[in-house]
Amino acid sequence: MIISKLPNVGTTIFTRMSQLAAETGALNLSQGFPDFDGPQALRDAVGRHIASGHNQYSPMTGLPALRTQVAAKIARSYGVHVDADTEVTITPGATQAIFCAIQAVIHAGDEVIVFDPCYDSYEPSVELAGGRCVHVQLGLDDFSIDWQKLTDALTPRTRMIILNTPHNPSGALISRAELDQLAALIADRDIYLISDEVYEHLVYDGVPHVSVLSHPELYHRAFVVSSFGKTYHVTGWKTGYVVAPPALTAELRKVHQYVSFCGVTPLQYALADYMAASPEHVEELPGFYQAKRDLFCDLLKPSRFTFTPVAGTYFQLVDYAHIRPDLNDVDMAVWLTREHGVATIPVSVFYQTPPEGQRLVRLCFAKREETLREAAEKLCVI
Repeated sequence: MIISKLPNVGTTIFTRMSQLAAETGALNLSQGFPDFDGPQALRDAVGRHIASGHNQYSPMTGLPALRTQVAAKIARSYGVHVDADTEVTITPGATQAIFCAIQAVIHAGDEVIVFDPCYDSYEPSVELAGGRCVHVQLGLDDFSIDWQKLTDALTPRTRMIILNTPHNPSGALISRAELDQLAALIADRDIYLISDEVYEHLVYDGVPHVSVLSHPELYHRAFVVSSFGKTYHVTGWKTGYVVAPPALTAELRKVHQYVSFCGVTPLQYALADYMAASPEHVEELPGFYQAKRDLFCDLLKPSRFTFTPVAGTYFQLVDYAHIRPDLNDVDMAVWLTREHGVATIPVSVFYQTPPEGQRLVRLCFAKREETLREAAEKLCVI
């Protein structure tokens, strides 16, 4: 008899909705990936490096040239200098980086605070480390941190808090004032942080992304995770990185070397080349995706969905309460896919206990203009 270590885990909603979209021929605005390619120069570089023989193991910590480019990007973006050798680790995807960080510091019986709605990989990773997630619900209107709920959730067993900014699925941002408040709250506690910042360069309306990297009081206890896949439109490359102080990096690498040992070598070479040659890509990314957000939101204005344009990420939440209040969001997502040809993600799957009466689905706008126009046309006739 198999005794499952994750008895409550099944196939993710992202896989299920993408499969349903494929089966029905629906437009897939559910899973978070672009329907367009990354930069041509970046893709060309992969072939060049494969042809030139860069096909064996890279260093366990990541290709030195790529770690150097990450440190340079951080310095440009946040005015912070991190050591590429002792603070930057390249991983096969941000999800693996989060997993390794949790395994590195969480012990049996430890508690990890997560904010609902939260990304679905956090809790299984904590459970596999022998820990337990404590769910703190974000505000229903603006998805901000409820500081009283967070304070009440802290116990002597609290060992980690997982932040996500820009936030998936809501697009909400954490401000500098909120980071200051968090720092004051945990100043005298032995608590680590993971700051999941994979959408760090997808922030709109001229608002800067506030990274934990730029907050010294928090960074000294933090693993900050990001994703090349999100930033360079190549999610299938599954390449990410984690930045942490030297002592935490050393512990993370102990785990990472036995999970995958290293990332894919030619992809790392290609990313290092492209980052060095095209630093402007990161600077142009907010405008690139804001144009898609604005187009999509303008196209949806005639619909019966209600929404506020997101502040970050490439996801837009829409409220369908005026359309099918009789359906919960899982049934609504299936109905939209089967009956109207647009696949979405129900927001309730990001909660331990979904709020009563919430009627939200998530749409990905990292799509070509023609995809967004076709999707909006379908949604506006409902």
